[in-house]
Amino acid sequence: MKPYLFAMAIGLMVGAIYSLLGTRSPAPPAIALLGLLGMLLGEQAVPLAKRVLRGQEVALFWKTECAERVTGLPRPEDDTP
Repeated sequence: MKPYLFAMAIGLMVGAIYSLLGTRSPAPPAIALLGLLGMLLGEQAVPLAKRVLRGQEVALFWKTECAERVTGLPRPEDDTP
């Protein structure tokens, strides 16, 4: 039940932002797609920031974890013999 309430609260906040910006919902396709891209990148920003703060490898994490989620492309196979 908690995820549903959280999703509803986030939806209400986004609706309020749309209203403040004078954009009708559903948003025009370009605005909606940019919003979805922002959500995808924002979802990956927290784990990346945590790794940076811990001094861990970021490039490998992006390649193995984030890239597939953001681009929709399958994870690249390891080409090393």
